[in-house]
Amino acid sequence: MISESRCPVEDGELYVRSTGEGPLLLLIAGGLGSADTFRAMTKLLADDYTVVTYDRRGHFRSTDTSTGPVSVPKQADDAHAVLQHVGGGSASVFGTSAGAMIGLDLVARYPDAATMLIAHEPPAIQLLPDALGWLDEANAQVRLAQAGDLMGAFKRFTDGIAGAALPELRAIRLPNEEDWKRLFGRELAEILDYLPDLRALRRSRTEIVPVAGVGSRGHYHYQPAKVLALELGLPFTEVPGAHLAPQRNPAQFTEALRGLLEG
Repeated sequence: MISESRCPVEDGELYVRSTGEGPLLLLIAGGLGSADTFRAMTKLLADDYTVVTYDRRGHFRSTDTSTGPVSVPKQADDAHAVLQHVGGGSASVFGTSAGAMIGLDLVARYPDAATMLIAHEPPAIQLLPDALGWLDEANAQVRLAQAGDLMGAFKRFTDGIAGAALPELRAIRLPNEEDWKRLFGRELAEILDYLPDLRALRRSRTEIVPVAGVGSRGHYHYQPAKVLALELGLPFTEVPGAHLAPQRNPAQFTEALRGLLEG
């Protein structure tokens, strides 16, 4: 049975969907932040977990009346609000891409929010020696979007994503255009400029599992998970697929995720 609700947060409301029975498992989406990202995974996990997903603030069915940049800590506050909204208590958290960054901040600032965090390919480029180059690229994408070339910004964004395998886009309009404008205009620079609080994460009682996909080797979003594991003195784990494996290869990816959750 699927339960849909609205979670009040500062400057908005979040669309929240919950299904299944068992221990609480919160899934935090990357990209445009849609709960629908995890539809296939949710079906595979619902027999054993109470799976909670939500649209990130300002995207799709969630609202946001604020203006200006949307910081990672603000989005982590939202994730914490969702956990409280569905009953709180101990929860496992899985975040992918930007969702993994949100999960890292959640664990750093809310030490009792999660018993486990599986962080899938967080784009924590501030941990890398060539961080400035990646920030320059992100800023170039933002400038393209601001100049009205949203498709150009989108193509440059997806060019760096392993496993995107996008078809040739000939449409004049980009699907979910307003959500892409929001990502480039208010979120992307904040996400890539965010440096995880390593000191707080080292002290955390949460079991943190940095992971990256085998198919992402050689791409910018693979290396930060390895560096994060090294900085925290934790094992680094490879999982099947590439950056979009939760959507593109849900059965294989969910099997690996289940192994981590149960291991």
